[in-house]
Amino acid sequence: MKIALLPGDGIGPEILRQAVRILDALRSDGLKIETEEAPVGGAAYDIAGDPLPAATLALAKSADAVLFGAVGGPQYDALPRDKRPEKAILGLRKECDFFANLRPATVFPELADASTLKPEVVSGLDIMFVRELTGDIYFGQPRGITGARGERVGFNTMHYTEAQITRILHVGFRTARQRGKRLCSVDKMNVLETTQLWRDIAEEIAPGYPDVELTHILVDNCAMQLVRNPRQFDVLVTGNMFGDILSDEASMLTGSIGMLPSASLDANGKGLYEPIHGSAPDIAGKGVANPLAQILSMGMMFRYTFGLPDVAARIEGAVRKALASGLRTADIAAGGTRPCTTAEMGSAVLKAL
Repeated sequence: MKIALLPGDGIGPEILRQAVRILDALRSDGLKIETEEAPVGGAAYDIAGDPLPAATLALAKSADAVLFGAVGGPQYDALPRDKRPEKAILGLRKECDFFANLRPATVFPELADASTLKPEVVSGLDIMFVRELTGDIYFGQPRGITGARGERVGFNTMHYTEAQITRILHVGFRTARQRGKRLCSVDKMNVLETTQLWRDIAEEIAPGYPDVELTHILVDNCAMQLVRNPRQFDVLVTGNMFGDILSDEASMLTGSIGMLPSASLDANGKGLYEPIHGSAPDIAGKGVANPLAQILSMGMMFRYTFGLPDVAARIEGAVRKALASGLRTADIAAGGTRPCTTAEMGSAVLKAL
């Protein structure tokens, strides 16, 4: 199993280091794991003048899976848009065709009190977001800013082909089939023709999955319902922009964005695995970041790319054990609790494993 390690910026290297400790332990247990590291994001720009150097992209393409930290930082905000660190993750998605993003939002029993919502609202929460990653307004053309000062116009194009919509909806139906057999498709068909097409195609595909219940919801109502009654959802499938916003909203239902992993898959199951939080430059280098989303992302890697659900379950079980021991990083620590360090949390997971 060849894994590309792309630490990136901010807390990326710190949290990825803890995941690599788990990989080393699994290697010692007999798993044949090969890793190679490369710079990405701002770190790559500092070295090569490009957030996604050719060598890094080549490594990602040749590997069986990519374990990704985080990119970005305020020191790069003034760069031309095509040189900013965030271009690296967009480039990897596009060049490797990582079109299907799976983002679970799960509340660990030990962390029900960490949510900003009442425990009785979020206890037992288990939602899977299926987000399309390579189309929509993020990639649509034309785009740009025109005109003289005082008369400038900014424009982006929301664009989806039938093929792009069809393949992500199939991922949504298959994912729902493996879970609670309920798929809710998110759109804005009352305003946007692009998402009317999305809803039409969902209805056309649905008869092929008679065991899955398909419902539809407008994106604004979905945002409200996630706060009002999030446990009504099983699998939510949606486009790139809506999925970006809604999955971040759902992350806070769980208590911390630092707890949520993600997988971005191509048509053959090869994937890029990353925590959904950012590079958190304000705490970078302080040793206080939560590594659990990175470690859980690695668990998803063994489940979805390598087909080793038993290894994924071991990793997830070790995370639960570490939490059950009472350890908390600062983002999930209750008042009066001494937060542990990034390395201490990593050690606790390693011990539990």
